[in-house]
Amino acid sequence: MSLDKYKYLVVEGPIGVGKTTFARKLADIMKAQTLFEQPQENPFLEKFYRDPARHALPAQMFFLFQRMNQLRDLAQPDMFDTRVVSDFLLDKDPLFAQLTLGDDELRLYQQLYDHLHPQAAAPDLVIYLQAQPATLVERVRKRGVAMEAGISEEYLYRLCENYSRFFYHYDAAPLLVVNTERLNPVDRDEDFALLIQRIANMRGKREFFNLGE
Repeated sequence: MSLDKYKYLVVEGPIGVGKTTFARKLADIMKAQTLFEQPQENPFLEKFYRDPARHALPAQMFFLFQRMNQLRDLAQPDMFDTRVVSDFLLDKDPLFAQLTLGDDELRLYQQLYDHLHPQAAAPDLVIYLQAQPATLVERVRKRGVAMEAGISEEYLYRLCENYSRFFYHYDAAPLLVVNTERLNPVDRDEDFALLIQRIANMRGKREFFNLGE
């Protein structure tokens, strides 16, 4: 079992699904660098959770520029010798914009995104962790992060729907869709090992992993 064929791996999924923790464990066994979202650096995020209509645009713009700054170095030739695991995919950035911005704001955001996006490197594999909205609501409440206290259940449900719709059509890189309802690669070592083996054995452009199947 080897993950050597992957130089740039992305772990994605909605808030509460465990993507960052899994990405960190994955990077450890691959001896890879990490490229993680830094929501704590966004000065508008907590305000957005309290008042989305007022703070959605600055929060979205901050994340877009932050992610582009993080990703720009990956496009440099000397970075191809470095293994990287990330917990965000730039391609899904508009997903949040479409969910939170008004029409005029969305047009402004889209113009900037279309200008910046070609500078980002494409991953070798995207691992999309999914779970039912009710499961995510429970996980978010359980971990008790103060900044996330203002997230509404309605927002999480809509977010899950948008993620599912986005990855249903996604074809810019190989994709492994992982159902985490019964699989817990974050807390159970045996499940983590199963998922690593599934990643190593992936051969197609789009595959699915469901422990219940």
